[in-house]
Amino acid sequence: MIGNSSFSQSTLLTKSQLDTIYVRYKETALQSRRFKHEDIIKLLAKHRQLGVLQIEPIGTSVQKRSIHEVQYGKGDRVVMLWSQMHGDEPTATMALFDLFNFLTSKDDGFDDIRKLLKHELDIRFIPMLNPDGAEIYTRRNAQQIDLNRDARDTATPEGKLLRSRAEILKPRYGFNLHDQHIYYNVPGTRNPVTISLLAPAYNVNRDVNEVRGDAMKIIVGMEQILQQYIPGAIAKYDDEHSPRAFGDNFQKWGASTVLIESGAFKGDPEKQEIRKLNFVIILNALLQIAQRSYSQYDIKDYEQIPFNATQLHDVVLRNIALVAAGVPIKVDIAIRRDEITVGNDYYVKGYVEDIGDLTEFYGYDDLDAEGYTVEFGKLYTEPFSHQDDLDTQRVTELLKSGYSTILIKDRSDLKAMKLPIRGIHEAQQFRSFSQLRLGQEATFFLKKENHIRYAIINGYLIDISK
Repeated sequence: MIGNSSFSQSTLLTKSQLDTIYVRYKETALQSRRFKHEDIIKLLAKHRQLGVLQIEPIGTSVQKRSIHEVQYGKGDRVVMLWSQMHGDEPTATMALFDLFNFLTSKDDGFDDIRKLLKHELDIRFIPMLNPDGAEIYTRRNAQQIDLNRDARDTATPEGKLLRSRAEILKPRYGFNLHDQHIYYNVPGTRNPVTISLLAPAYNVNRDVNEVRGDAMKIIVGMEQILQQYIPGAIAKYDDEHSPRAFGDNFQKWGASTVLIESGAFKGDPEKQEIRKLNFVIILNALLQIAQRSYSQYDIKDYEQIPFNATQLHDVVLRNIALVAAGVPIKVDIAIRRDEITVGNDYYVKGYVEDIGDLTEFYGYDDLDAEGYTVEFGKLYTEPFSHQDDLDTQRVTELLKSGYSTILIKDRSDLKAMKLPIRGIHEAQQFRSFSQLRLGQEATFFLKKENHIRYAIINGYLIDISK
């Protein structure tokens, strides 16, 4: 047995109980962000066999991939949750499958929680609204349309489907589940925003009626439990009204709608920690809706949650001495890294994003480089057959000698360089630079007192001074 054996309708799960539930019911088949439609179809088939969740195909995407709705509960208050309307925003989808595992279990000390949800609510999940986008890990659908800007025209089959379900089900509550980029920070701090929340505005004046006010109260309850996990890493998303957006329209249609945006947690590129936070706050919110206990919260507390700022970069180098256009200058340099999808894989491209006074900006890696100068890397011309011919020590020696790039005979090795050095197949591919420019690949060295101390390789900062 885990947890308590009974719950009253005024009781919520504690942090310890939520942690225990999550560890037990995390869906182990989903460990990477880049899962496909086929992966969730297999999981839905498993749940269909259990017979607890009602799972039905409700439509198809542009490319004829099935879109499913998962239903739990027989209550009179409908809650709709939709995830991955942007194909490259999968964090909440993973959390929903964790929640499905919890809902389909029994005899673990939490049966009264499931009974409460089942009796009070009619919960409708759409775990992957944009399967075509998910297939190639891109934001938009196969028609290159942003589904979250298709609520008004419903030009896409996926947008038409979501609006149709809203019109048929007439939900009282909605959860719009997304991922935001990793460069949002809590204002005035270098803390990345791990979770952003929002009660979307239903009109341009951003008025607060009972429907939107209830969404704000639900968010206050979510924020309180998040403070136990990620204090100082929570913010609100921009609340400018968009007449095309689904969240804004669900609010206008009478569903108290909460936007959850999964952001960044340092050291968690696959967003497994943030996935857990989604599970925790969604389950907690469903319980508060079932008990109507969210009414205890004050909208004023929602207003106290700060809005996202956008002041983060992957790397910020401060007080760098450069020569630009023939003139010496001391500046800060910001570097960002993009993921470029290629087929079923991806590679990272680091580039110089900004040069100048970046006092109010922050880096995940933030270095005061006073006294350092930039030196561009050389090509090591003796080729290696495979990257496995090198180890960390050899790479460090090459970097300390000013070599940023090596030749690799095996082309297949170039797709996934595991060591912190650039690899190319032919010497003609090597590009040398004489100065830093915006958009340029972020590969260079920082030198002080005639010694290379740091390497920046494809946007990653590496300390080689030790």
